[in-house]
Amino acid sequence: MDKIWFAIYVKSKNEKKVASRLEEQQIEHYLPLVRILKQWTDRKKWVEEPLFRSYIFVHINQSQYFKVLQIIGVVRYITFESKAVPVPSQQIEAIKIYLNESEPESIDESDWIKGQLVEIISGSMRGLTGQLMEFKGKHKVSIRIDAVNRYILVQIPKNKIRVI
Repeated sequence: MDKIWFAIYVKSKNEKKVASRLEEQQIEHYLPLVRILKQWTDRKKWVEEPLFRSYIFVHINQSQYFKVLQIIGVVRYITFESKAVPVPSQQIEAIKIYLNESEPESIDESDWIKGQLVEIISGSMRGLTGQLMEFKGKHKVSIRIDAVNRYILVQIPKNKIRVI
């Protein structure tokens, strides 16, 4: 039986725990993580956080479909018209490529305003459009993208987007 990628929605802040449980059940999965510097009042620390909060991708065959739903922390599959939506393998590969790209050079964002529509102009997510949500330091911004009738926030290098 052929395996298909699906996106599952998990309880908030349970992505790593669910990924561990999927591993225990020998279910192939992908949890894209990004490394960010967190600031506390007394210290700074590098931590890994999910690229897509509350989402994990699973690569399963039909016999594993309900087994995934039984894992503690899994809420549901991402669906459209009550059917789980397959995620093309190319999109999973594009996310992996995106996460392996090097840090961009600094650019001037003085003309940018939160809420503006922007388009991703290079890289594996080229052509996607979204709404500029916030600036993340010198190099990155958060963009809200409508995917499968759900909004997801992605952080992307500033030099990979342009204002529409």
